[in-house]
Amino acid sequence: MTQFKLGQHPGSSVGQINYLLENLIEQLRASSTPAEAIAIIEKIAAYHNPDAVPPLIEALSHHHPGVRAVATSQLVQLASLSLEALISTYYTATDQGVQAHIIQALAQIGDCQAIAVLEEVVGVSVANHCQGNVRRIAARGLGKIGSTAIDAQIIHRAVDKLSWALLSPEDWALRYAAALSLAEIGTQEAIAVLQQALTQESDRVVQIRIRMALAG
Repeated sequence: MTQFKLGQHPGSSVGQINYLLENLIEQLRASSTPAEAIAIIEKIAAYHNPDAVPPLIEALSHHHPGVRAVATSQLVQLASLSLEALISTYYTATDQGVQAHIIQALAQIGDCQAIAVLEEVVGVSVANHCQGNVRRIAARGLGKIGSTAIDAQIIHRAVDKLSWALLSPEDWALRYAAALSLAEIGTQEAIAVLQQALTQESDRVVQIRIRMALAG
């Protein structure tokens, strides 16, 4: 879908754009089917306007998983506008499902500004399967940040948290995600952690993943 920046929507002034967005937001809140909600979400996001971000975040609490998935995807596409709002909403949200979708979006965006949130999520010990999945997503987000960052301190922070995730938790899938991310970062520090992990890893699947990382 073609995206328009503020003031660039064909035949629309800023005032008209605001009016159209407000109308779409009202339609989204009143939508009666998932298909209708998804179509409206895509129209809202197409304006590439900061005012589009709050209703998209609001849609993360929709009862239908397809609507939540599309809202997450659109927030990732609007990363330059949505990043700060996603981070602040994570800390204020009381719905764990909303927080999970925010982590998914932040992991896909892979911006250094989100490193503290992702570190916090990876480092929280939980038994809940859904929460465990969120930790794995956060670990992959740290891999993206660590592999694209220029700041050596940011890279070290990512490797340090992933080192803990690979060497400490009982969750083999989290260790697997950490191994993938450390391989993605690929610094000497990251490789050293993988080498250390290979000497103590008991899960065969994770062992294979580590060996693949060290071989490639």
